[in-house]
Amino acid sequence: MEEKLTGIVRNLPLEPGVYKYFNAEGEIIYIGKAKALRKRVSSYFVNKAQHNRKTRKLVSEIANIEYVVVDSEYDALLLENNLIKENQPKYNILLKDDKTYPYICVTNERFPRVFPTRNTTDKHHRYYGPYASLRTMNTLLGLFRNLYKIRTCTYNLSEENINQGKYKVCLEYHIKNCLGPCEGLQSEADYQEDVDQIVNILKGSVTTVKNYLRDKMEKAAAELAFEEAAVLKAKYDLIDKFQAKSLVTTPSVKELEVYGIISDERFAYVNFIKITDGCITHTESVQIKKNMEENDSEILLFAIMDFRKKYNSSSRRVITNIEVPTIEQSDIEFSVPKIGDMKKLLQLSVKNVLYFKKERETARGELSEKKSQNQTLLQLKADLNLKELPRHIECFDNSNIQGTNPVAACVVFKDGKPSKKDYRHFNIKTVEGPNDFASMQEVVYRRYRRILEEEQSLPQLIIIDGGKGQLSSACIALKDLDLYGQIPIIGIAKRLEEIYFPGDQLPLHISKKSRSLQLIQRLRDEAHRFGITFHRQKRSNSSIHSQLEDIEGIGPKTIQKLLTTYKSVSNIKKASVEELSQLIGQKKALSLLEQLSQ
Repeated sequence: MEEKLTGIVRNLPLEPGVYKYFNAEGEIIYIGKAKALRKRVSSYFVNKAQHNRKTRKLVSEIANIEYVVVDSEYDALLLENNLIKENQPKYNILLKDDKTYPYICVTNERFPRVFPTRNTTDKHHRYYGPYASLRTMNTLLGLFRNLYKIRTCTYNLSEENINQGKYKVCLEYHIKNCLGPCEGLQSEADYQEDVDQIVNILKGSVTTVKNYLRDKMEKAAAELAFEEAAVLKAKYDLIDKFQAKSLVTTPSVKELEVYGIISDERFAYVNFIKITDGCITHTESVQIKKNMEENDSEILLFAIMDFRKKYNSSSRRVITNIEVPTIEQSDIEFSVPKIGDMKKLLQLSVKNVLYFKKERETARGELSEKKSQNQTLLQLKADLNLKELPRHIECFDNSNIQGTNPVAACVVFKDGKPSKKDYRHFNIKTVEGPNDFASMQEVVYRRYRRILEEEQSLPQLIIIDGGKGQLSSACIALKDLDLYGQIPIIGIAKRLEEIYFPGDQLPLHISKKSRSLQLIQRLRDEAHRFGITFHRQKRSNSSIHSQLEDIEGIGPKTIQKLLTTYKSVSNIKKASVEELSQLIGQKKALSLLEQLSQ
């Protein structure tokens, strides 16, 4: 194999071109450009030990080499870009565009229509864009509606159809959004003038439209057609206002492309800004995945070619935030401005690309977190031998410190994260005294009876905080509801973190380092915290209630009013006689404060 490749490399021309590397299966694995094909390709096979790990891996997979000779380095750059986009070899950088951006279409027909579209397959029409920002596109369309009377109907307005009177004016005509070309009320030449102005704006040539409107306005004023001049003046002001909003530098900047690039070990991020007549006409940011140890200059050149093709741009002047090598036989002038308006534009591009990088990193972090949670659930499914992934888990815990105010708590985790809106507290109603087993049976029964009545979704796993006794009680509740066997249920004993299954004498021991056990512990601890908080609140309210009941002349209704308003005895003590009198009357207020002070 090496002899074959050596022979190919030895016979490569010293001309600019593009080379393609194939693996043993005949798949293209890498495409590159070269100023001199033989020198560039041979560099892969000389001093292999000096190459980085990715390059050595690439070279080890090369089974065949093909090449295309072109006239110039610039042509090689264009061809490389096209071939990479078409074949997407695994070792090339990948610029993935996962969006279908809209265009503005100007139809090729009599009395052309202007409308937004994402379908550019009909090559008879003209398309302007794409627009990465819908706001920019809609602003332009709104400007056209204010400036010009372009039809929205889809009639075939041939001369024959109009002469035969096939169509009648619609509501758009009556509300003065259209001048009625369908009935011959507007000439084709007059209509086409408006379309030509729209095309000029779409091309970014706002100054041309302003000059046209100014000339017509001055001519109308000279002929004393002041009403027509006023209409033209209003249109001119609209264009002027639109340009002022879009202006980022002096209008003397006729055509310019701005590129900002930053990168890390895995990705490069590039922002593109297109400027025509001092206005930003297009802007977009992309993320590029690195597959080899490409430097930023190579990546930026690739991105520049892609953007120029995508936006049909041919600006001679290009400014960037890094040095880009000059491309022979191309008319592109690269520069890195240090001061002035060009420096401000470059700072704007870099600012945009920094925000874009932060946004993508945040999205990847969220995706990574979601992936990690999913792996934990998969591990839990395997450890507990569950039939389905436990995306919805519920955990129960009892709280009856010192045998008073027994309560219970149910916490809910969905996709490995707490769903606090689904948490529930329970006051124990049917059990007297501290009986954890009976209390657990009651709350589990009440929880799932309610879920069945409301036809809500059942969990894929129930966790009981306790050993075999609490677990058996919960199972009795599920049996009473005919749910036993439909929902997996386990108990976790605190002492040795043992997992119990219904009917099994021996517990399951999961590794302390296992993420699945850590998730179970997190659910157990959260249920305990939630229950304890409720229990303390209930004990506090009970204590306050008892203290107020001991005060002579204060009945249950008065106590309810006081607790609703002041929440605690300390707050009641701080209240003035006047405030309390308004709530419970002066006599009770004086008696209450006197007895509380004692």
